[in-house]
Amino acid sequence: MTQPPRTPRVALLTGAGSGIGRAVARELGAAGWDLVLAGRRLPALEETRAGIEGAGVLCVAADVSRAGDVERLFREAAAFRPRLDLLLNNAGTFGPGGVPFDELPLSAWQKVVDTNLTGAFLCAQAAFRRMKAQDPRGGRIINNGSVSAHAPRPSSAPYTATKHALTGLTKSLSLDGRPYRIACGQIDIGNAATDMTERMRQGVEQADGRVVPEPVMDVADVARTVRHMAELPLEANVQFATVLATAMPFVGRG
Repeated sequence: MTQPPRTPRVALLTGAGSGIGRAVARELGAAGWDLVLAGRRLPALEETRAGIEGAGVLCVAADVSRAGDVERLFREAAAFRPRLDLLLNNAGTFGPGGVPFDELPLSAWQKVVDTNLTGAFLCAQAAFRRMKAQDPRGGRIINNGSVSAHAPRPSSAPYTATKHALTGLTKSLSLDGRPYRIACGQIDIGNAATDMTERMRQGVEQADGRVVPEPVMDVADVARTVRHMAELPLEANVQFATVLATAMPFVGRG
């Protein structure tokens, strides 16, 4: 007996215009997911879409640190596809590098918090509402943490603080989502080869003050891990996954 075609699963990815977000979009698109790609720059999102074949794709320019943008993003996503199976909270910023803690401007701190933490909260809240209300009920939220959620780099207080806070958000969402079949996990990534991490190859400050090049890994390996987390049945969840370049100075950092 011929089985009816399966309805594609739908994922909304923030920070989808480059790096990890672009790699995950292409991995999920190749696996048959329909995608809503969000980011601040529409041309970059279109470049991501150009590398995806066979999937339904919507690109939405949105700044996740702005509540109005997030509301519009999820409104357009609902018009594109009535269901939402996955949110990947991937949008983020490092903030100013190399600035001593006592010289860090409040504006720089606030920008990182607004993007990395408040943006993740706004998107998670909007996704939670959709997943709670849809039929069948449920879905999955994956937060992009960082190995900085475990161990900081020098002069990285805003970034490190937000990534620690994301861990708390992940745990709270896991608990609050249980009655509604909403699973939440976190992927902590170290030294994936993207434009944002190019400085790792050139040399980055270590805890002892030295500037040393660090190994990186193929971002496609991160994307495959996200896909594994995303495609589990909702009865199973990868709560936390750490994916990093094997030889990077993380274990024992400092």
